[in-house]
Amino acid sequence: MPTIAIIFVIEMKSQLKITNTLSRKKEVFEPLNPPFVGLYVCGPTVYSEPHLGNLRTFLAFDIVYRWLLYLGYNVRYVRNITDVGHIENSAGNVVDGIGERAKAENLEPMEIVQKYTNNFHWLTRTFNTLDPSIEPTATGHMVEQWEMIQRIIDNGYGYESNGSVYFDVNKYAESHDYGKLSGRKIDELIAGSRDLDGQDEKRNPLDFAIWKAVGPSFPQRWKSPWGWGVPGWNLECSVMSTKYLGTTFDIHGGGMDLKFPHHECEIAQSVAADKAEPVKYWMHSNMLTVNGTKMSKSLGNAFLPAELIAGDHELLDKGYSPMVVRFFMLQTHYSSTIDFSNEALQAAEKGFERLMNAKKVLNGLNYVAGNVNADEDQSIIDTLSAVEDYMNDDFNTAQALAQMFELCSKINSFKDGHLDLGSLKAETFELLKTKFNTIIADVFGLNEEVEGGNDAMDGLMNLLFEIRNESREKKDWATSDKIRDQLNALNIKVKDEKDGSTSWSL
Repeated sequence: MPTIAIIFVIEMKSQLKITNTLSRKKEVFEPLNPPFVGLYVCGPTVYSEPHLGNLRTFLAFDIVYRWLLYLGYNVRYVRNITDVGHIENSAGNVVDGIGERAKAENLEPMEIVQKYTNNFHWLTRTFNTLDPSIEPTATGHMVEQWEMIQRIIDNGYGYESNGSVYFDVNKYAESHDYGKLSGRKIDELIAGSRDLDGQDEKRNPLDFAIWKAVGPSFPQRWKSPWGWGVPGWNLECSVMSTKYLGTTFDIHGGGMDLKFPHHECEIAQSVAADKAEPVKYWMHSNMLTVNGTKMSKSLGNAFLPAELIAGDHELLDKGYSPMVVRFFMLQTHYSSTIDFSNEALQAAEKGFERLMNAKKVLNGLNYVAGNVNADEDQSIIDTLSAVEDYMNDDFNTAQALAQMFELCSKINSFKDGHLDLGSLKAETFELLKTKFNTIIADVFGLNEEVEGGNDAMDGLMNLLFEIRNESREKKDWATSDKIRDQLNALNIKVKDEKDGSTSWSL
């Protein structure tokens, strides 16, 4: 598990507060079993390229993870991989995303899973998110899913129909508040439902599959106690979160699009199976827009993270480095919408450069004792404390960054001689250096990006690019992709420029 080293010289003035989607209130964070914290985040379904919505969600909860570590908690962070193509559409039919992509690319389903899992890991590595403590897969927990289904049936909330098993929402709603997370009312859901094709097996239109029977045309299927089929999409998260974090755990996160029905169904499944509320604090990150318009493939304004880095999309004036993109997203609170525009990204580029330059300046300052100015000294301590207070206020990275820029101004004034560094106590200067560096690197996860290298390194990279380009000309994609992937594994980012050249950075 990652550790973050920090010397707590001053006591925090505030307690961590989290906006709980369930209560719709900001609550003081009180772990179930301190200093241990259980954190679960819904991971990707690996049959397509990870998109910016994925990045926003996982970056938001990377900050949550990092801040909990900073506060000294022992965190078990679980983030699943959905490697079964089993999403149910509005007609009650199973859509095999992985199987369909496997047919389209003429690959085995598990090749698709591996390919897009690798791509997802490229995303998390490129944007410097910490690895979870456990990254379980749906296919690796089939037995546990059958066991939870059986508990749901035994407790009277599930029923078998033609080899499928459905969750009885009406039965559950007789004694529980189905819809409490999303704010939806069961009567309104029933009134708004309609009979759809493929729902003859269900007792009620609101019932959802926790095991879905499928025929031999499905390349991924398992022989369960109820016959050949696939698990319901909502089930795996209930199973894996409680398996590794306990029947009730601290924090469950995900994008707001998962609030209903996915997370609502998770609550119902866990309560029905284990008679306990699974999560104490529910958290949801918000959505993305482009120039004020919802990001959508149909509108032609949806670009992938790799396109954002390379700048090879018609809406982008240029490419932006991963750390600039990360910094850009940190400027907005996780619960607010992020709007992408060239102007905003270019402003973020300047802000990131200013922050990292101040870090260099600070680390290069030589402290010489002088006449301590009590007000100036206290101002540094108060601003550092304000950074922590804003982070404790529901992980408010936007306001915390604003305080960091206040410190940037001070640091540059010390460098230019407008302020006397000796006006600070020696311990205050050391506190500034320690916390400023730690907040940037360990909490915000921002690293300096080194462009290019020495002559020997540049020559070696140019040779590799020459071989890669020759491979691409010969349509030897295996060699070309291998060079790129191996360099990525070494944290060397390869960028194909619009003019046909190739650049790299660490």
